[in-house]
This record gives sequence, C-alpha cells and structure tokens, in this order.
Amino acid sequence: QPAISHALRRLREMFDDPLFVRQGNQMLPTERTRRVIAQVQSHVRGLGAVLNQGRSFEPAELEMSFEIGVRDVLESITFPRLMQHLAQLAPGVSLSSRRVVRQQMEAELTAGRLDIAIERLTRTGPRIRSLKLADESMVVLTAKGEGRKRAMTLKHYLAARHVQVSLGPEASEALDRFLADQGMERRVALRCQHYFAAAQVVAETGWMLTMPRTYAHNLAQVLPVSIHELPFQLPPIPMMMYWHADREDDPAHRWLRGLLASGAVQVMNGMNRRRSSNII
Repeated sequence: QPAISHALRRLREMFDDPLFVRQGNQMLPTERTRRVIAQVQSHVRGLGAVLNQGRSFEPAELEMSFEIGVRDVLESITFPRLMQHLAQLAPGVSLSSRRVVRQQMEAELTAGRLDIAIERLTRTGPRIRSLKLADESMVVLTAKGEGRKRAMTLKHYLAARHVQVSLGPEASEALDRFLADQGMERRVALRCQHYFAAAQVVAETGWMLTMPRTYAHNLAQVLPVSIHELPFQLPPIPMMMYWHADREDDPAHRWLRGLLASGAVQVMNGMNRRRSSNII
C-alpha cells in the first residue's frame, strides 16, 4: 500500500493531474487518466504484435476473451453459428457481447474496451477500420393471418397502430424521419427496447412492427406472426464491422474478424434473399 501511494503521488506530479477523483463511494479516472490508459493499452498491443511476429498461429491454442459490441438482433442471428465454430476451432476462446451506443463506439474501440463492433454505417475517425457485411432490409410484422389475402398497402400501413423499438435517439426515429420526408406519418402506440418483446405485442394486438428482415424470420418461427414487404421503398441500411487500427495485424483478432464476418455475411445475405411462404 505505501509503495502504491508513493508511485501514485509521483505520477500525479509528473502529469500535473489528480488522476483519480472521488464520486460518492467510487474513485473514478480523470479524462487525462483515460487518455493515458488508452495510449498505454495501444503500446502494449503493439508490443504484443511485435513479439508474435514469426510465430505460427494456431486457433486451437488460444486462451483469451474478446469483447464484442453488437445489437440483440445481430446477436441472435449470428452468435449460435459463431459459437459452434469457436467450440470446434478454438475452445479456449470466450466472447462477451454488449450493446454499445453508436456515438460511443469509436471511443470504446480506441480505449480497448471493445475489440470489435457490428453496427450500422457510422462516421468514424481515421484510426477505425471497417468492413461492410451486408445491406439490411426492413419488413413489416403483423399477427398471424392479418391481411393474408391482400398485399400490404400504404393506406393500411399508415392507418395501423405501430410498435417501435428504440435503439437510441438517432436509430429510433430514422424510419419516421424517412416517412416525414415523404409527407407521411404513422401512429406509434408503443415504444419498447427489444424486438422480441415488440413482436410478442404484435402477435397479441394486431398492431404492426417494422424490423430487420433477418431477425423477422427468426421470430416468425417461434411466434404467431406474419411477414410482409413494406408498401414503400426504404433505402437499405449498410451493416458494418468496426475495429481499431492497433488490432489490424493481431493474428488472433484478424482470425476472429474473418470468422465473425463470414458467418454474419452468410446469414444476413441469405435472409435478405429469402422469400419464404410466410412473406405476404
């Protein structure tokens, strides 16, 4: 304890900063400390890459954990297959996923708190690398049999009550901004956090839910709902994989990116092309 206190005092003098401040019962890092931590982590990762140069890479020998930023929709459709592959190829690798606010994604990747993020197309700085996975299209979910004998019309869509899933201020209003630009407006009766809960409400009420096609097919297998094409043209949404430049050449990171990307591309593109019997 005395040695740690002495070292901390010297660091405070060196950086001319308190480094940590008390908030309630917690000691939290200052902004200067967070920047230093990010820089140190970057150098440590760089050193690791240098030390690993020339060594053969064997996924089966990995013993490490990765932090993935992903929405629950993509988690549901990509993780089952991904974890099956990891169990076979790299049983020592574990994943931890969490939802990340889009505006905080770059900071989380830069600080090393996230290894990879999968998110809609987002403006980022020059140190963030990206790869397009697929274009995400949207469909309408209704209760099973609702409108089965007729195609979804714009009049029917705008007159219905809607459930909206809020993924953040920007994402939750994107569809309504698009409609407003076309001089249209829909009635949102409920805003909730997750698509599964929203789909359950739709199944019981006969309301409508506009959601990603990929996840809609999953829900249609377990809930009494039908899938309809939108009665208007909504621009597709590019889905991207993001990571920090410091991890670009890390063998384990590069291997996981490839595994995750190939699985996501296969699932998302397959679902986007799908026109199954439950689409009206």
